[in-house]
Amino acid sequence: MPSARLTASGVALALVLAPAVASAAGPQGPGQDAHDLDLTLLATTDMHGRVLNWDYFKDATYTERSGDTVGLAKVASVVDQVRTEVGDDSLLVVDNGDAIQGTPLTYYYAKVEPVAETGEDHPMATAYNQIGYDAQVVGNHEFNYGLDHLRAYEGDLAMPLLGANVVDAQTGEPWLEPWTMVTKKVEGHKPVKVGILGLTTPGSAIWDKGVVEGTLEFRDMVETAAEYVPQMRAAGADVVVVLSHAGKGPSSYDTSLLPPENPSDVIARTVPGIDVMVVGHTHRDVPQEVIHNEVTGEPVLLTQPYRWGGTVTRVDLDLEKSRGQWDVKDAAGMAYRTRDFVEDPAVVAAAAQAHGRTVDYVNQVVATATEEMSGAESFWKDTAIVDFIQHVQTETVDQALEGTAYADVPVLSIAAPFSRTALFPAGDVTIRDMAGLYIYDNTLEAVTMTGAQVRDYLEYSAKYFATVPAGESFDPASDVNADGTPDYNYDMLSGVSYELDLSQPVGDRVENLALADGTPVTDDMEFVVAVNNYRRSGGGAFPHVSTAPVVYNEQQEIRQLLIDWASARGVIDPADFSVENWWLTVADVPVAP
Repeated sequence: MPSARLTASGVALALVLAPAVASAAGPQGPGQDAHDLDLTLLATTDMHGRVLNWDYFKDATYTERSGDTVGLAKVASVVDQVRTEVGDDSLLVVDNGDAIQGTPLTYYYAKVEPVAETGEDHPMATAYNQIGYDAQVVGNHEFNYGLDHLRAYEGDLAMPLLGANVVDAQTGEPWLEPWTMVTKKVEGHKPVKVGILGLTTPGSAIWDKGVVEGTLEFRDMVETAAEYVPQMRAAGADVVVVLSHAGKGPSSYDTSLLPPENPSDVIARTVPGIDVMVVGHTHRDVPQEVIHNEVTGEPVLLTQPYRWGGTVTRVDLDLEKSRGQWDVKDAAGMAYRTRDFVEDPAVVAAAAQAHGRTVDYVNQVVATATEEMSGAESFWKDTAIVDFIQHVQTETVDQALEGTAYADVPVLSIAAPFSRTALFPAGDVTIRDMAGLYIYDNTLEAVTMTGAQVRDYLEYSAKYFATVPAGESFDPASDVNADGTPDYNYDMLSGVSYELDLSQPVGDRVENLALADGTPVTDDMEFVVAVNNYRRSGGGAFPHVSTAPVVYNEQQEIRQLLIDWASARGVIDPADFSVENWWLTVADVPVAP
């Protein structure tokens, strides 16, 4: 059994250690005797197609208000520094999945020049190989582009791609390698065997049903860990690391249909024999968390790097001999922010051709707009450019539900005014113009809601506006963002018509809520509502939506859906989708345009 005691001093070190201090510490800490041995684990997760610190939609270097940067080229410089510090024989580098979806780069090599057809190396694999990773777990987004694409990517990797709970639906045998054993031979010491187990969230069975149904099954992560961890120990693993492409907390789907989505903490608490877990999927920034195993009482260190390579987490393991075997005595975690590092020239060079092709692709014209469409007034007025989002979301969900029990249920759509600078010029519209409209990496989901819930939702959204007394005029320059509500938390609905009377108090503003044919919406009516994953997961604390039954979730990026729709038609004409269906009023007097 492991005895990974996390000392109080270890916690303090993890919280304050900076890259310069880490580099000066050396491979062996103070107070260790000749029988002690240090191992260092570096981890990334949820890279989502980021090789370089580049924003393909802005055609510029990536910037974030926090100052964080992205990309494997930045990660490479962190790894190089730590490898120089501790030595390659004492270092393991792992990735926690969701690598090959998320940017135009990965879209290009999945759809435009598919690596499964061209035989070219996947640019993400090229970058991982250049850095020198030891193992990766498959993430749920690895299945987005199909199994042939995933197999091609797997073949390009110089490391094993793990997935113990991903099994062949016909045989029950593992579809991916369940675990791997990495042996580290530090001069003067007995070799250390590190077992690395890969587990991924079962949600892919729903999100990529069209890809995996009948071919793959996704088994319970907790039960799978309980099966394989003892096998790894029996095979001689001195240290057990679990790569868990899952977070902590509730599931976004009905767990009577699938095992839980985010059971990382349950695995740590209930499965004995684990020393370290790398956590992912939820895009949180948690360098270190300790959970005590309820069977052994021993601590398990959980580390979650920030998404896209914003951080690389480091776990330092202090090993000691116990009855001739290595045992984990102490463990401490911390994070390097990649903004403090330059891009590695070798990774930049390796990615140059793929990057250049992608830049050319992003700057392509996708369609011609028949007239200019601006988002400048979308935060207080129904505009064609937001109606474009609503139309694509509605059409996507409506088509996906054909032949299901929800085929005849009215589909509504929710969108927010993300950008006041959004603009489709009259004439050529590029992929970058699309990105200027939909600035977030949201995916599309759909839930069922009642008429009463839809009304509650709109009332909550209407708190965005200040109260305007009867007889006074609404001023879009001052009567919005009430109580600090940001633009992205003002939601508009399509598929129904309604008015918001700003002379009324918050919670009593929605009037004349009706179907498109004028039929008043009653409390017991049922609707399917298209919504982005941020809102559906609780972002903005809107009522009902986070607990509503999910009927559609294929993990498709909304931005890409907009691009695909425009590309398929070649023309963006407001006459095809623009419907004025909501208005602001003051004491029943329409707000002047």
